[in-house]
Amino acid sequence: MKYRIEKDSIGEIKVDNAKYWGAQTQRSLENFVISQEIMPTTLIHAIAAVKIAAAKANLGLKKIDNKRAKAIIEAGYTILKDKLNDQFPLKIWQTGSGTQTNMNVNEVIAQYANKLLKETLVHPNDHVNMSQSSNDVFPTAIHVAVCQTITKKLIPSLNDLIIAFKKLEKKFANIIKIGRTHLQDATPILLSQEISAWRTSLENCSVQLSNSINSLYELPLGGTAVGTGLNAPKNFDKLAVKNLADIYSLPFKVMNNKFDGLAFKERVASVHAQLKVLSTTLYKIANDIRFLGSGPRAGIGELILPANEPGSSIMPGKVNPTQSEAMMMVCTQVMGNDVTVSFAASQGNYELNTFMPVIAYDTLWSIQLLTDAMNSFNHKCVSGIEVNKTKIDYNLNNSLMLVTALSPKIGYAKAAEIAKYAHKHDLTLKEAALKSGYINENDFDKLVDPKKMV
Repeated sequence: MKYRIEKDSIGEIKVDNAKYWGAQTQRSLENFVISQEIMPTTLIHAIAAVKIAAAKANLGLKKIDNKRAKAIIEAGYTILKDKLNDQFPLKIWQTGSGTQTNMNVNEVIAQYANKLLKETLVHPNDHVNMSQSSNDVFPTAIHVAVCQTITKKLIPSLNDLIIAFKKLEKKFANIIKIGRTHLQDATPILLSQEISAWRTSLENCSVQLSNSINSLYELPLGGTAVGTGLNAPKNFDKLAVKNLADIYSLPFKVMNNKFDGLAFKERVASVHAQLKVLSTTLYKIANDIRFLGSGPRAGIGELILPANEPGSSIMPGKVNPTQSEAMMMVCTQVMGNDVTVSFAASQGNYELNTFMPVIAYDTLWSIQLLTDAMNSFNHKCVSGIEVNKTKIDYNLNNSLMLVTALSPKIGYAKAAEIAKYAHKHDLTLKEAALKSGYINENDFDKLVDPKKMV
């Protein structure tokens, strides 16, 4: 392997000749050999977009010459096209400001820009990082990456799942089944009504998520080191943020109080809280579907779930609710990530939160997990759900809770007596009711009609 010598304020260090990064990236690579988690590509892209936006702003403000600016912009777009992904190897577990990853992007862009120019004109700090600090670049990139992945990936996947449930509602519109509360028989419900609760809860999550990211459209870019904007020229923030809005076609705007943007991460924590809420909803839906599909003979067995793969290495013919299980595991991970993000958002001192890499990583990971899990759950489970009408009718007609319809006629106490008698003596509800003498057959048939109870 051939090396070149790179220099920074610490001194000299060897860097692989095949790599575009410089001294600060190499030091981080050697000093933080911790686990396997590296900075997400979406975050790297967001930082590269910040560099493009900043170069355009600096050019417009005549802070940088056209030659250097164009090379920086072209290098930045090369990163956005996924052509330099292997140049960003740094771990999440590094400096809490994300400075080393900001410098990783600065160094790669500078080196690539110089390659384009065929001369050494672009410096990572003086030109690529001009009018910026890691302290405003990194939180800006977090906001950009989270907004972009939620609006372009997660919410579309969520809305597709909502559509899938709407189709099931229509498909199973006239099927009456027994309802259940406390894991016990309850009064009848339409299967479409049960599904409508799942769908509506997801619709609420979609609205709440969309609302939660509104605060993230505000970007602290231009605050530089502590929020004062030192070394950033007047109007840099407005021009750079407008450029970012154009790159992503999202309504980014300048944050009113950049001190908040650097020191606090309550906005990201709030968004992740909504990801947690979505997880609680998805967990319950997946669990409901898992239980309603249990069996096929010794369980509830009212839903027939797609058979995607064999379920056992020893029991032939067994099929398991694997998509529900995968979804539920994803949800537990997101709930755990929320604890990390919440605690990390409370950390840091004075003018800077110094837990930003883990906040970025866990938030973007949660978004990716939920996006992928919803796509899988939709296409491999929900869209293929069928019903076992025979089992549904059996459970409905043998439920003792149909007795509820008798309460207005004979009173709660007598209705309860009938239900208990039927259960104890293994009788149908009708047999027990007629045996009690509290109601005649004609009135029973009129009142105990599941169609009138939904």
